[in-house]
Amino acid sequence: MKAFLRSRSVQHLMATLIAAWLRFCRDTLRWTVEGQDRAEAVWNSDSGAILCVWHATGPLGPACWPQGPGRQEMRCLISRSSDGEFMALTMNKIGYPAIRGSSQKATDKAKHKSGERAFRDMVRWVRDGGAVSITPDGPRGPVEVMQPGAPTLARITGAPVILCGISSKPQIRVGSWDRTIIPLPFARAAMVWDGPVYANRDDDLEALARDWGARLSAANRRAEAILDAKGGE
Repeated sequence: MKAFLRSRSVQHLMATLIAAWLRFCRDTLRWTVEGQDRAEAVWNSDSGAILCVWHATGPLGPACWPQGPGRQEMRCLISRSSDGEFMALTMNKIGYPAIRGSSQKATDKAKHKSGERAFRDMVRWVRDGGAVSITPDGPRGPVEVMQPGAPTLARITGAPVILCGISSKPQIRVGSWDRTIIPLPFARAAMVWDGPVYANRDDDLEALARDWGARLSAANRRAEAILDAKGGE
C-alpha cells in the first residue's frame, strides 16, 4: 500500500485533488487582514523578497502572496523528502513552483549537497528580483523555532523579509509533528503581517532567528486571537 501511495501517478492524482481543494478554500475563505501595507511595500518594490510562514500554516501560504503582473514571482522552498515531493507537486499545480532543498542540518552528504544547491538557487532567484517562501521551522521542527537559513539568505541577498501569521476557523489539524492546518471552505481566516525586516552584515544570525521567530509566532497568535474575537460577535 505504501509503495502504491508513493507511486508517481497516484501522487500526481492526489496533488491535483488537493490543489483543487486548496484553491477552492483560498477563494471562499472570509479574510480579516492586518498590516497588509507592510506586505504591499515589499510587493511594490523592484527587489527580491523573502516570505516566512510557519510550517503548520503552509497550506494557507499561497493566499499570502498573490501571483500576478507587477509582483515578484513566488517560489517555495520544499524539502527533498518523499513528503516534500508530494508537496512540491501540489504547490506547482497551485502556481507556486518549488526550489527543492531544506533549511535543516543535513544528515548525510547527499542531503547536504542538495541543501547547498537549493540555497544557491534561492540566492540567484532573490537577487534576480524573485520572491521565495520559507517555512523556517521545517521540515522536522522544532515547532515554531526558526532556523538560521532565512536570516542567512536575507544577509547574503540584502532582500527584505516579511513575516506572515495565518489562521482559519473552523479548520482541520493533521496529526503531524507540527499539526498542520487544513482550511475548510467558507471558513473565517485571518492574516497578520509583520516586517519587513533585514539582516545586516554584522548581525548575529542566531539572534535574528530568535527575534524573527518570536515575531512570527506573535503574528500567528494575533491571527488566532482575531478569529476567537470574531467568533464571540
